[in-house]
Amino acid sequence: MTRDLDETFGYQTVSQDERRARIRRVFAAVAERYDVMNDLMSFSLHRWWKRVFVASVLRAKPAVVVDLAGGTGDVAVALAGAGKRAIVCDPSVEMMAVGRRRGANVEWVAGEAEALPFADASVDCVTIAFGIRNVTSLERALGEIARVLKPGGSFHCLEFSRPRAWARPFYDVFSFYVIPRLGAAVARAPEAYRYLVESIRKFPDQRRFAETISAAGFSDVGWRDLTFGVVAVHSGRKPAA
Repeated sequence: MTRDLDETFGYQTVSQDERRARIRRVFAAVAERYDVMNDLMSFSLHRWWKRVFVASVLRAKPAVVVDLAGGTGDVAVALAGAGKRAIVCDPSVEMMAVGRRRGANVEWVAGEAEALPFADASVDCVTIAFGIRNVTSLERALGEIARVLKPGGSFHCLEFSRPRAWARPFYDVFSFYVIPRLGAAVARAPEAYRYLVESIRKFPDQRRFAETISAAGFSDVGWRDLTFGVVAVHSGRKPAA
């Protein structure tokens, strides 16, 4: 089900090793301007999307949260506090270095989703915001998330998805023509932002991704669309038994 994603880099077919290497280069290239580009590309909507996402996570009242592909730490910072332990886990040391310079009160751990550096059943909640489509193997990543979660623990994912049919023509024009030009002008990395746009199109839509989460052994799987389906908040729970 996920081979179309795992063996691609955008619209190119590549090996998983090449996919991993290219994605690492993308995030090393954009780390310094990543947050600025997020504001420009989304008209700052990503801040609202993340607030909604964080609120949904906090309803589960987790004590230990691992934020995968946490980058510069904005989601982890919002999750930290009130006795909670928030850990950013990201393979991009360049992205985490930007977050560290800001003095974020979270923990930083280098690691990739397919081989998480955490013990079995050791965390209450795993989150990932706009990062799941960048893993090398979606099924292995979901398996690792299930492994490190405590029984009854929750998984929450914020990711770009399929917008409503009426919005797609406008969304496609902006994605394919505006975003790469912004990437060239602001981040000096047009190729990185072409990959961003193409990787969104390769990622499973809401229903298919929910089916993939269920197939990984999670229960209570569901999603909530935001901004007409441009992004979706997915969630699932590791069975208690």
